[in-house]
Amino acid sequence: MRPPSYTSLLCCLIAVLLLGWQAVPPGIAADQDEVFGLLAGHIQRQILADKQTFAGAQACTEWFYKQQHQKPPKPTVEGIAFRPTHTTRPPGGALDCRTRYPGGLDAAREDFSRTQSLLSLSLTFYEFALVADRNDDQRYSTGELRDMLESFGLPFNAALTSAAHLTALQAAFDKVRNTGGMESLMTGMSTLYDKGYRLTGRDRAALNRVLG
Repeated sequence: MRPPSYTSLLCCLIAVLLLGWQAVPPGIAADQDEVFGLLAGHIQRQILADKQTFAGAQACTEWFYKQQHQKPPKPTVEGIAFRPTHTTRPPGGALDCRTRYPGGLDAAREDFSRTQSLLSLSLTFYEFALVADRNDDQRYSTGELRDMLESFGLPFNAALTSAAHLTALQAAFDKVRNTGGMESLMTGMSTLYDKGYRLTGRDRAALNRVLG
């Protein structure tokens, strides 16, 4: 029996590749499973930075209030108040606070409000990302990714790669932080809830971990 020719082997290989390509839904690349983890990591890193700046502003606000023998204000956003640790408190105490806020209490209090709002935005977007993972398997299915993008007013195009969708979601998060787009974020969350998405016990546990 004659061995198959090079041309025959090449034709068989091409046929196998074509069959394998047709078996994969269009636009769904091998990295789709990574979208959830990469987006969550992007938001988590920002939350950590927001926690540190918020803790510094909170500590200095409290310090300035104590100098005036007044009771410092409590954070108004439920769920984001925490006790700063030695790693988040501003170094240098009084000297550092006066250096950071030469405007004194008013400047520290203004920054306290600003950093609190930024932390709240980051946490809310993280909640949005968790809720969009409907079955808590730490990946976005095609339907979940489409619902998430469209609920935030972003187009879903099956022809695009997962990397392109991830870039769009990360850019949306950065825009929310830069523009203070809490209203649009809550609208997107409401749209997901209308479709049956919910904040689960696992989602709450994930939120608590980033707050810890």
